[in-house]
Amino acid sequence: MNLVQLQAFEAVARTGTFTAAAEELFVTQPSLSRQIGSLEAELGAVLFQRSRAGATPTLAGKTLLPIATRMLADAEAAHVEMAALAGLKRGRVRIGAPPTLCVSVLAEVLAAFRARFPGVAIEVTESGSRALAEGLSEGRLDLALTVDRGPVGPAVISEHLFREELVVASAMPDAVGSAPAVVAPQARDESADGVGPEPAVGHKAVEIPETMTLAQLAETPQVAFNRNYDLRRATDMAFHQAGLTPTIAVEGTEMDAALRFVERGLGVAVVPATILLGRPGLRASRLVEPSLTRTVGVTVRAGTALDPASESMREILKQTVEQLTGPGAYFADLVTTV
Repeated sequence: MNLVQLQAFEAVARTGTFTAAAEELFVTQPSLSRQIGSLEAELGAVLFQRSRAGATPTLAGKTLLPIATRMLADAEAAHVEMAALAGLKRGRVRIGAPPTLCVSVLAEVLAAFRARFPGVAIEVTESGSRALAEGLSEGRLDLALTVDRGPVGPAVISEHLFREELVVASAMPDAVGSAPAVVAPQARDESADGVGPEPAVGHKAVEIPETMTLAQLAETPQVAFNRNYDLRRATDMAFHQAGLTPTIAVEGTEMDAALRFVERGLGVAVVPATILLGRPGLRASRLVEPSLTRTVGVTVRAGTALDPASESMREILKQTVEQLTGPGAYFADLVTTV
């Protein structure tokens, strides 16, 4: 019994005539009749009552029909799955993400994807959420991780993945039990001749507590990101709404440089919690009064189905987030799935 025989049997049972079934399957009627005859001989049972009016399944035919239908459906599903897997032996996925996600969650996702599908090329675009939405709508990206701070565009749709706290990153203490500190300049008193303060000399250590209010953060030297960062705009807005002016030690840096400066004690930085993934030189202090959060989603072009490679990337994204936020995970208290 083979699939060709089962297809012939199912077509005759469904159409009711050998002629109609042969036309549907693009075979001659004698060829179709031979397939049915061969199947009947193999099973040792007559499957159809043949008459001038057509072909009617016998009891044996009625018993076989649901079995044959399931077998044909399983065979079709197998073809679809294998075709998808074959497609993932090569191909390309174009994915975008903001810098804060490129150096954290996306790095984990790409490692997992590459291990499973080494033949698929990956193109990464690092940019802000709105620019990524434009890339999706123009067909330059397949999918993107975006930060939800309002609509990113009418031509894209986004599915929320997780919500995470923004934390204050600082250098780990040099010795166990000692409080981490940030180096801040200490200026001399105004000179006696009234000319003004002398250049700053010496330094003082600013201890970083486990929780910080926004007001405390404003008084702490900070390493501030480039102003085109979504993260920088969010923190600037928080300070503005609270009527606070932050103390900036270093400004205009990109992500990798900023994190290195923080590790060296030049200041603290407000970063998403997931940034600390795999960074033992940094510690996190929770930001309170108010706390700041952001929601991350996977965004695609509206009305366009993902190809198998991009769909697999989206699934690995979800799996990675579940691993990072599951019970007992390092980020369980700071990152939650949406």
